[in-house]
Amino acid sequence: MDGVIFDMDGVLVDSYQPHLKSWQELARRHGLEMTEEQFAATFGRTSREIIRQLWGNQVAEGNVAAMDAEKESLYRDVLRADFPEMDGAEELIAALASAGFALAIGSSGPPENVEVVMERLPSSERFAATVHGREVSHGKPHPEVFLKAAEKLGVPANRCTVIEDAVPGVQAARSAEMACVALTGTTTREELSGAGADLVVDSLRQLTPERIAAILDARPA
Repeated sequence: MDGVIFDMDGVLVDSYQPHLKSWQELARRHGLEMTEEQFAATFGRTSREIIRQLWGNQVAEGNVAAMDAEKESLYRDVLRADFPEMDGAEELIAALASAGFALAIGSSGPPENVEVVMERLPSSERFAATVHGREVSHGKPHPEVFLKAAEKLGVPANRCTVIEDAVPGVQAARSAEMACVALTGTTTREELSGAGADLVVDSLRQLTPERIAAILDARPA
C-alpha cells in the first residue's frame, strides 16, 4: 500500500484569509493595527515569534503563550464560521481513497486546529491518521511529522508522497526520503522546485492517483 500525507494549511485549507483576519483581530484587541503587508512578511515564522516582534516589550514573556492561544482560537472561529476548503481537495481525497492510497494529515498546527478541520472537511473520514504539532519534538524542516504520519499509516516512508505548499515542508519530505508534490499559492514555483519537490502544481485539480503513483514508481528503490 502507498500513502499520501497532506499538509493542512495552504493545502487542505485555503487559510490565508482566516489567518490574516485572526491576526488583525488579535492586533486590534491589543492596541495595534496589522496590515496585509505586515502579515505577508511573517510567513515561515511561529506565532510566538510574530507576537514578540509586533509587541516587543509591551507584552511580558509570560503572556506570549496566552496571546498565541488567543490568536489560534480566533483562527478557529473564522474556520467554523466559513470553512475555506482548498479547491479540488475533496475530489482528490476521494480519488486517492478509491485508488487504495492510505491518507494522513501531517500538520505543525495545534491539535485543536486539526480537530476543526476534521470536523468541517467533507471527506475527513477518509483519513486514517493525523499528526499535529504537539505530537512532535521538532518542527519542519525536520522530517519527524511526516515520519510519524507514515508510521501511523503503516506505510514505508519511501512509499509515501507528501503534498506541501511551503519550502520547510518540502525539505522535511525530502529528509524523510518521501516523494513530494508542492502546491503554489503561498510560495513561488521556483522556490518549491529549488527545495527539491518532485512535482510543482498550481492546483490540486492537476493531481490524480495515477500521477502520484508515477512519481513514486520513478523514484529509486
